[in-house]
Amino acid sequence: MQEELQNLTHFYTLIVDFFVNYSFQVIGAIIIFVLGLIIARWFGSVTLRLCERHEIDVTLRLFISNCVRLLFIAMVVVICLGKFGISIAPFVAAIGAISLSAGLALQGVFSNYGAGFTIVLTRPFVVGNTITINEITGVVEEIKLAYTLLSTEDGEIITIPNKHIVGEVITNSFGNKVVEASIGISYSSDANKAIELVRDVLAGFDDVTQEPAPQVGIEGFGDSSVDIAYRYWVPTQRYFEVQYQVNLEVYTAFKQANIEIPFPQREVTLKNSD
Repeated sequence: MQEELQNLTHFYTLIVDFFVNYSFQVIGAIIIFVLGLIIARWFGSVTLRLCERHEIDVTLRLFISNCVRLLFIAMVVVICLGKFGISIAPFVAAIGAISLSAGLALQGVFSNYGAGFTIVLTRPFVVGNTITINEITGVVEEIKLAYTLLSTEDGEIITIPNKHIVGEVITNSFGNKVVEASIGISYSSDANKAIELVRDVLAGFDDVTQEPAPQVGIEGFGDSSVDIAYRYWVPTQRYFEVQYQVNLEVYTAFKQANIEIPFPQREVTLKNSD
């Protein structure tokens, strides 16, 4: 019991000595830390407003604002540690070693962030554009530093790591996507009339853009048909829906105008065995 009282008294003495010797340092460190957090938040808000004023991309402006805020907080922590006479050199060395190890272990993740930073700076595409990368097509919904989100007509969300975007061939058709189709007519049919019918059908669809204008013409000459090709642009989110509707309307218009749509034919000659 006597030993426990002595330990408790010793512990109490240490606490009293600590507050007697470092009370002003503790209070000063707390005040500096609280003020530092307030000022760091203010600096972050000011930086964000400046980026908005200069119309910097939303992803980049948030990244810059957070970096400024965290950097200021780190400076405040260093000042607070100095109030207690703690040397920050060992902490800096430890952080450096940890950062090196983490960098080697997470180099794939960091490469995504580096690629995302490149995308935000160079802006090869923006939110709302239709892009094709490695045979993957979709509308850009969101650009983050680690990955980019695409949406498809089927309601699917495709997540592409940014390192698989930078350095690849990117096709940007902006808000629309081109539809390419063709239909064959017989050699005895009027090709000019068929082309005009296709143009009239395309002009009757609100989703078919007129700028750029649809392209209609003779694509080639087959064994049994003249191939009429047509290209037009539609919103990416309605690509297949409009394509199917246009094909049906073209087929119906040809039938009503008595334009023959031939099918492959072969002439077979039977020889008598005698």
